[in-house]
Amino acid sequence: MNLPAPPSRSDLAQRRRGDQEDELPRMGLLDHLDELRRRIVNSLIALVVACGVAWLFIDPIIGFLQQPILPHLDGGRLVYLGPSDALMLYIKVALLAGVFLALPVILWQVWRFITPGLYPRERRWAAPFVILGTLFFVAGGAFAYYVAFPFAVEFLLEFSDQFESMITVDRYMRFLMTVILGLGVMFELPIVIFVLAQVGLVTPAFLMRHFRWAVLLIFVLAAVITPTPDVVNLCIFAVPTIGLYLLGVAAAWVTTRRKRKLEAEEGGDGGEAG
Repeated sequence: MNLPAPPSRSDLAQRRRGDQEDELPRMGLLDHLDELRRRIVNSLIALVVACGVAWLFIDPIIGFLQQPILPHLDGGRLVYLGPSDALMLYIKVALLAGVFLALPVILWQVWRFITPGLYPRERRWAAPFVILGTLFFVAGGAFAYYVAFPFAVEFLLEFSDQFESMITVDRYMRFLMTVILGLGVMFELPIVIFVLAQVGLVTPAFLMRHFRWAVLLIFVLAAVITPTPDVVNLCIFAVPTIGLYLLGVAAAWVTTRRKRKLEAEEGGDGGEAG
């Protein structure tokens, strides 16, 4: 009678690693809340430091943000009405620039918060999550500044030929910051989809099956961000976001397929060893 050979040391080590990957660290509710508090505090500290750095370059930043509107001003300069408007504007612009500067740290804190819910092999996506998340947010802000916002400004000012424009800097910057931050957040859609797919909350098939509802939701969000009621500007906001949705679904499909292939190979190896 032939007895099966005892497993080698390498086989035992491989099985132990597999068992460890199948186990997730357990955290109680209080532990989750404490972890959330820690990540929020760290993000706020990074944001305050980034705002301080942005304050050192506040005048060039404000000058840069004014460029899209200056060719449309009769007097060549924006105006303010209240004594405190200029100071509040400086604070808001520093906060806007601080968000872009501190974004890698904020995304890292978000990743650290969701890490306990990931398997060890899934935690290797930390660097791509932070880098791509930052790049997509910056790309959304750039798209807003160079494409979407100029189109919106030209459309709105077409109706002012019979009047003399006196645009206040406070309302202009509020308008611009809404567009920049709104599109920056919407451009994060592929990263959000990818993370949700990795943790198993959604699948590519589910996302494509509900594609029509995703398009409807994207157009609703674009209508909230879009400062004009025309269809052209609405599509400028919505169409790129739909493309990013499909990009996120494609990335989720590739990684999900790769994960299933690896799991099948590991299962096959385990069956042969048995």
